[in-house]
Amino acid sequence: MNAKITAPVMRFLSVRDVNRSVEFYSEVLGFEEKTSGDEYGVDATKELVCGPARLQLIKRKDDDHEAPSILFFETSDVSAHQKEIADRGGKPTKPEKVNWIKMEMFELRDPDGHILWFGQSYNQPGIVIDHPMLEQTLPHMPVDDVAAAIAYYRDVFGFQVNYAQDDLGVMYRDKATFLLIQRTPKHTGIGSFSVYIADADILHAELLGKKANIEAPPVSRPWGLRDFTVTDPEGNRITFAQPFE
Repeated sequence: MNAKITAPVMRFLSVRDVNRSVEFYSEVLGFEEKTSGDEYGVDATKELVCGPARLQLIKRKDDDHEAPSILFFETSDVSAHQKEIADRGGKPTKPEKVNWIKMEMFELRDPDGHILWFGQSYNQPGIVIDHPMLEQTLPHMPVDDVAAAIAYYRDVFGFQVNYAQDDLGVMYRDKATFLLIQRTPKHTGIGSFSVYIADADILHAELLGKKANIEAPPVSRPWGLRDFTVTDPEGNRITFAQPFE
């Protein structure tokens, strides 16, 4: 396999049919069979190795109803690993991002129902997209009074004015840019968007001091964001979100 398991794993695995398991882990997952030992006080029937991952198979008794085990393997390339396993006859799920642990993962089951997770961290500084297509979003926030909204976003929310005319305001702060547009029959209702920030508590204190309409203090979410939401005088909403590990 081109994709590799990158972190050490050592597990004893109870299986009903040792040969069936050896075939699955070898042919589908790319493990190699090694000479087993009992250095841990357990007489394993077979030992399988793939890079730093080491599994020792133990024959399960017919009347043993042990619950399935969960094994996690960190991989060098989650998408390539998923494809290679599928090409070898495995049935992995599609890779999905799991926000609360900041990893992209897929899952499959071995013949005994043991749950196998393969994952890779979101943070991959070595991966470079040669020709990125999407670069920056530009939300549109409809308002009845564009001039008043420009002044409010400048004085209360701390945005600067890039360009202004009667029916349009181009607002920016650091790397975030959005448009204030005239509310018309074509552009009705309210707008909303979220923006990643460096420190939710510092920005919250700043906006609180300017008497911004803040819905609630910053809250740390289980999916890895600490955020709070503000509304402008016309009901448009901005959520400021600080990623954390």
